[in-house]
Amino acid sequence: MKILEVKNIVRKDVPIYYRRLYTGVAVVELINKPQDLRIDFSIEHKPTGHKEILITLIDEVDYPLVPLNSALKKAVDELDSAGALPG
Repeated sequence: MKILEVKNIVRKDVPIYYRRLYTGVAVVELINKPQDLRIDFSIEHKPTGHKEILITLIDEVDYPLVPLNSALKKAVDELDSAGALPG
């Protein structure tokens, strides 16, 4: 399993300044075949300075969810650190 990209990212308007909500499409390689998965994700900055990333899969997938969720969190964190998410 490999996350190829997260595309079509759109930020939802939320009045809470420390929480950002997004929708997008994750292109994931499962069993040597790319598959598009619609996702919702949020990035919340805690008072301690840590970021909490939550991923919600909209499409069903026939793959173990724990490693997929972990890989998606890492990909979203890298996009956020690089400043590639819409503001």
